[in-house]
Amino acid sequence: MWEFDREVRFVWVMGGLARQYGPEYRDEEGRIGSGPDCFADLMSHWLAVGEVTGMPCDPRIWTQNPIRSSYPACMAVKAAGEQGSELEYRYLRRLREGLMVERRKLDTADALIAEAGPVGLDVDRFRIDLASHAITELFAADLDEVRDVSEEARAAGQVRTTEGRERLPFSTAIFIGADGQRHSVWGWQPYSAYRDAALAAAASPVNEGPLEPLAAIERFGPIATAEAKMLADRPGPVVEAELWRLATEWKLKPVSVLTGTMWEQT
Repeated sequence: MWEFDREVRFVWVMGGLARQYGPEYRDEEGRIGSGPDCFADLMSHWLAVGEVTGMPCDPRIWTQNPIRSSYPACMAVKAAGEQGSELEYRYLRRLREGLMVERRKLDTADALIAEAGPVGLDVDRFRIDLASHAITELFAADLDEVRDVSEEARAAGQVRTTEGRERLPFSTAIFIGADGQRHSVWGWQPYSAYRDAALAAAASPVNEGPLEPLAAIERFGPIATAEAKMLADRPGPVVEAELWRLATEWKLKPVSVLTGTMWEQT
């Protein structure tokens, strides 16, 4: 989003994950359902992902305030997309932070509508769109796309199973060039893999220099320490020292999370 800016247009495909969380829920990729307690498995999975990515999360949501389904949030993201891709991304990010960092139960219409205004969405329009059949159909199309596993994915061994259905790995990014050629990045990969796929799709870098922490937060909103390090492209201790310096000058506010820190403007 920074290096290639508007050279790359993002289309968010919502994979669903869980129609209903509970004792019968199974997800092969996250090893959910491998033990006697689905929610204990989810907590273990979140902690494992946090360790790999360096991103903060608080999996206590699964014992204190578990959501019943991820489907309502997915449909809410599609409703936000009716007002433009930029607002769609900001809303998606808000939900991710609300669920994974703030342990908020964002699985009802009222809770999801309450998140629309702070990111700049027209709340009345969002409420109408969220309740429409059109959004249900858009989400259904996304589910079909995720579950329509291509021969390319099968050949690469990139087939996963959730609730008894095959799907692509989460997260998967597919870069499609003007010539229609598809360049896929399956699952969690280093940034270089996404960059190579974007270049292969004939995207051109727009911003080739680093993005310093304060400028990053001004552009994207709250970010995690790991994101600040990647955008600044400097050694981790140097970036962390810069973040805390900005905090001592009251320019940034650290928000402690169970497994890390988020940073926001004061």
